[in-house]
Amino acid sequence: PVITLDLPGKAFGMDTSLDGTKVVVATSGRKNCFIDVRSSSLSTVTTNNNNDKENSQQQPPLANMILQRDSSLKYQTRCIKFFPSTQGIAIGSIEGRVAIEYLTELGISNNNKKKYAFKCHRVNDTIYPVNDIAFHPTHGTFATGGADGTVVTWDGNSKKKLASLTKLPTSIACLAFNSDGTELAMASSYTFEEGERDHPREEIYVREVLEGEVKPKVVAK
Repeated sequence: PVITLDLPGKAFGMDTSLDGTKVVVATSGRKNCFIDVRSSSLSTVTTNNNNDKENSQQQPPLANMILQRDSSLKYQTRCIKFFPSTQGIAIGSIEGRVAIEYLTELGISNNNKKKYAFKCHRVNDTIYPVNDIAFHPTHGTFATGGADGTVVTWDGNSKKKLASLTKLPTSIACLAFNSDGTELAMASSYTFEEGERDHPREEIYVREVLEGEVKPKVVAK
């Protein structure tokens, strides 16, 4: 391994910031660990008696745990993602909730915004886990994929739901936008939230994204 770092519990989800400087890992016990990976490998050069360089040895890169804190959600984390701006994180839990949190402890401004959480992926009295979150690369809005087989898009700034996409045959295990946000890949794969049972086969769907499904809401002044 390039880097080994001890965590406070079992890892349930992780993400890398878009600028490549930080990694966040969500662990058991509702802990979120933030790791600085900016320290690059360093060269060690030795010389002989003639001052000729003999060899160059690479020292392993360093990683520092810069912040460890509890999730604001009460139940086990299923997924965690950095904002594209690295200003904060979005957390999805097994209890059908998403939390939006900021990273002021790291000296990153929250622009006077406060953390909050909201319910999602619920059908009547049945609550489904939020399995994945994907941020739109241009608009900064995000999509959530749940064990109810649905994908929903949200505007985190205005705290509004944007659209519900077509329901798929089984749980949404993973989501990803393409580089310009015009398409969304959705992995439909049963995640055993109801135990062992017959289930549809695993499939990957790629769907064209409409502008109105991901464009932020206009906030009235």
